[in-house]
Amino acid sequence: MTILDTGGAAQYLLLSKPTMERFRVTGKGPNYCKLGGAVRYRKSDLDAWLESRLTNSTNEVAA
Repeated sequence: MTILDTGGAAQYLLLSKPTMERFRVTGKGPNYCKLGGAVRYRKSDLDAWLESRLTNSTNEVAA
């Protein structure tokens, strides 16, 4: 199992670290866990979040 910190998760998703932090606050991002106060992401959760955002039309709005 691969575990990433916020910076690593942002890099993996090609997003910025502030975007990842905003997603946590708004609940719009991938699942994460807190380990001793540190935020960590499982790579499998990042992949699942990407899959959930797939669309084939500009008329579709991703969740």
